[in-house]
Amino acid sequence: MVIRIAAVGDVHLDEDVVGRFRPALEELPDCADVLLLAGDLTRHGTEAEARCVAQEFGGLAVPVVTVLGNHDHQCDQVPQVVKVLEDAGITVLEGDGVVLDCAGGRLGIAGVKGFGGGFAGRCASDFGEPEMKAFVHTTTDSAERLGTALRSLDCDMLVALTHYSPVPDTLAGEPLEIYPFLGSYQLGQAIDSAPTALALHGHAHAGTERGTTPGGVRVRNVAHPVIKQAYSVFHVGDQPDSDQVSPIGRSGSQRSWS
Repeated sequence: MVIRIAAVGDVHLDEDVVGRFRPALEELPDCADVLLLAGDLTRHGTEAEARCVAQEFGGLAVPVVTVLGNHDHQCDQVPQVVKVLEDAGITVLEGDGVVLDCAGGRLGIAGVKGFGGGFAGRCASDFGEPEMKAFVHTTTDSAERLGTALRSLDCDMLVALTHYSPVPDTLAGEPLEIYPFLGSYQLGQAIDSAPTALALHGHAHAGTERGTTPGGVRVRNVAHPVIKQAYSVFHVGDQPDSDQVSPIGRSGSQRSWS
């Protein structure tokens, strides 16, 4: 049995963008069992922009699960944003998880926004000023909550959903100087602490699509500027894992990778 997962991040919706994704989203039941959103749903994190997200991604024929991104925190209206999304039937994760009954089995999704910090050999450490210690503590706490959530889910297939990247692979194309602000190796460690089948993230607009954790979990950057379409589709289950580009948004074509 196979579970089909559609995913996209960094859609940055406001009233000027509403309606752009909806035609493709209406086709989701034909190719996916669930839609995952990898944060940065809004431009500035306002309640009004959250209503645009609810209009675009609410009321779909498949479950929608999301984490927030850094843009969704900008205006300090996170509680209002979360309420608007949840009122529209969108599940918002932050250090917790959800299990969905899909045709191909029980899908567990653990999600957290994540944070920066960098990667092996080029990472921040909790030494020195209180500000630096607070920065690293935020990263560590976020990763620990992701790992705990992943290990707690009783499911057939397990997926990690973050905004920040867990590996440097999918950042290729971004300036090396900003890698520490795009993700953290600790998220990768959390993903490897459980039998995770797939890890999805956004945030790196100039990055690349494909990567792997040190433990061998495939990582995919689904930021909209990277995938350049309404969503990508990933298969997890009994058959060999595969990625598929949705037929929506590329002149009706579909391509897949082994």
